Amino acid sequence: NSLRTIVLEAVMIMTFLWILGVTFRFASYYGDHMVLQKKPVGAVVWGYGEAGANVTMSLSKDSKVIMKKMAQVEEHSETWKVVLAPMEHGGPYSVVAEQHSREEPKNLTLQDIYFGDVWLCSGQSNMEMTVSQIINASKELSEASLYPYVRVFTASLIQSEVELQDLAKIDLEWSIPTAENLGHENFSYFSAVCWLFGRHLYETLRYPIGLVESSWGGTCIEAWSSGRQIHGCEKHMPSVLWNAMIHPLLNMSLTGVIWYQGESNAFMNPDLYNCTFPALIADWRRAFHAGSDGQTQPLFPFGFVQPSRDLSTFRRQDRDDRFPRIRWHQTADYGYAPNKRMPNTFMAVAVDLCDEHSPYGSIHPRDKQNVAYRLHLGARAVAYGERGLVFQGPYPTKVVADGARGLINVTYGQELLLLLMHDHIFEVRSHPCQWVPAPMVSASSHTVTLSSSGCRDAVTRLRYAWAEWPCEYRQCPLYNKHLLPAPPFVIDSAGISGY
Repeated sequence: NSLRTIVLEAVMIMTFLWILGVTFRFASYYGDHMVLQKKPVGAVVWGYGEAGANVTMSLSKDSKVIMKKMAQVEEHSETWKVVLAPMEHGGPYSVVAEQHSREEPKNLTLQDIYFGDVWLCSGQSNMEMTVSQIINASKELSEASLYPYVRVFTASLIQSEVELQDLAKIDLEWSIPTAENLGHENFSYFSAVCWLFGRHLYETLRYPIGLVESSWGGTCIEAWSSGRQIHGCEKHMPSVLWNAMIHPLLNMSLTGVIWYQGESNAFMNPDLYNCTFPALIADWRRAFHAGSDGQTQPLFPFGFVQPSRDLSTFRRQDRDDRFPRIRWHQTADYGYAPNKRMPNTFMAVAVDLCDEHSPYGSIHPRDKQNVAYRLHLGARAVAYGERGLVFQGPYPTKVVADGARGLINVTYGQELLLLLMHDHIFEVRSHPCQWVPAPMVSASSHTVTLSSSGCRDAVTRLRYAWAEWPCEYRQCPLYNKHLLPAPPFVIDSAGISGY
């Protein structure tokens, strides 16, 4: 029945779009107040018209035309597309499209258009959570009007069995932020993580930011993946959200993407995530680059939130390690980002942001401020090339085991901020025994010393924070001086010297 419903939805959507296709109009996600991508790339603008007709698009500021572009409506798709010359950030501009056909000329106008950076925000329910659902919601909503140049847009929740050319429905047209459109119904619009991320970027960059939200709670990564990508990872599942909520956006020129997803895949063969997630990133990059006529960078920045505390709070006492495995596999088994398999990516670690008493369930923590702040640090470093900016927590560079004394020294690449000693957040394993705690016995500026006495034989593996609930709220033992937490890791014998 569910498959039949999806098919019927797709037929209805395609019929609806075919009917609208005869009308001269912009594509669905162009509207007043929008942000178009600034230089160094050109913004793509497209729409529908009468097959074979010529379309002239003009860009004006203060009633003065500063750019004109010509296009012809394609016969088969009845669409037209122009790529603007790269523009400096700023505005406001007006965009006028005029169709020249055998009938009377027709004009379309967009007002209050700005050029800046456009970011796509996608994932599942933790990306969907609105500003009204997070901590200090009243304060955050009251400050919305202070950021009129951070513009927001939200796609509706639609599925399709086939790739759609355009969005079938929109929840929030391009808007100037207000308390009302940032704090709509729960899990609707606008995304708190997306908004706070964009706000942080605006405070740093001081030019317009456009935020496009396309997310759906409870969804798996396969639904957001194209058929090409899914088959490459030996998964055979419908690409229903890729088809309806991502494919229609491919013509858009973007700066980058942020992603908050993974919870659902913890219950669906989590060990495939080290294939599906890097493959999704690579496939989206290829598709957005091609769809934008080469304007969106082929290796555009891709940030993500490591599925962590929001997930780990779900079953605090359970020793099932599916969620820790998802965190690890989301980094393609490196433990950090960017890495060789995932270049130009950045990660926000959130293992320390638990919320046991969240009214939306502990899997939906309300502290989205720290999530967005950590994400924006990664964007500043990776997407904007801000040199010297620390955007990751400390990660081990060397592990030395002293078998005679039953100790392990873990050396980190950054100076450590030690909040507390912990008896079981580090664990070790040898061939005869299972995982056992390796209590912290001492720490210096860069090194933590552990007791490995729980394993009498040579230690072959070491891991950190490998639990659904590794520590209390902002109370993991290891941070750097910028208060960024050390991420979870697992190291095999090849990375452990000594004995």
